Amino acid sequence: MAADLKPAMIANPLRETHLANGVLRLDLNSPPANTLSEAMLDALQSAFDRAVKDSTVRVIILGAEGKIYCAGHDMKELTAARASDDKGRAYFQDIMNRCAKVMQSIVNHPKPVIAEVGGLATAAGCQLVASCDLAIASDEAAFCTPGVHIGLFCSTPMVALSRNIHPKHAMEMLLTGEAVDATVAREYGLVNRVVPKDYLKQITVKFAEAIASKSAMTLKTGKQAFYKQLDMGLAEAYEFTAEIMTENMLARDAEEGIGAFLEHRKPKWHDG
Repeated sequence: MAADLKPAMIANPLRETHLANGVLRLDLNSPPANTLSEAMLDALQSAFDRAVKDSTVRVIILGAEGKIYCAGHDMKELTAARASDDKGRAYFQDIMNRCAKVMQSIVNHPKPVIAEVGGLATAAGCQLVASCDLAIASDEAAFCTPGVHIGLFCSTPMVALSRNIHPKHAMEMLLTGEAVDATVAREYGLVNRVVPKDYLKQITVKFAEAIASKSAMTLKTGKQAFYKQLDMGLAEAYEFTAEIMTENMLARDAEEGIGAFLEHRKPKWHDG
């Protein structure tokens, strides 16, 4: 059965759907595992790059087909690379770098990205969720970094995971490799909401549309400032964000938004 699925997965690993109100939906579309294969990484990178330039896209939902959200790297591809003269070193380095670029493209993207997780997210799949700005999970979702079970510590997933949850919780997941359910993941801070599976898409779209109704300029400004100030000391962060807010106040959309608030009307965004 897997052999029959493989050609379709490579041909169309990612499905793109433009929804109403500026929401772009990207679905990992190579079940059953939705691995971050070469084809999937390339498709994700291309989709995120296009969305940067597409002014009709205001928010991105990253979902998946099937019971598994994403099982991480494609172990068959990685294992096949061991046959090369360098035992796969160059290939492994290239794949890890390409994956890291995708994750950073999500964090650095000017549009908010929401993970919609309906199933199991493991290893680099868990990293994918942690890299998104928000995550909505179904009550059937689960998360793990199981590399230790196969002699491969989840070092790259650790980067995103450790920036989302408390170090003790991150180390528990990394050292044990055991899965946590959606409720625990919410307690850890890995996901924002846990909802019934039948309502997952509906609620995620509602979140996306609420965000998409805001000024694109404001969202871009705030998202970029949020991640940049995380690595700063307290005084530096306040100095930086004071400058950001000053520039933001001078923007056309801030003037319009404040004016609309004072005049008790809906703002008309210019995205500038």
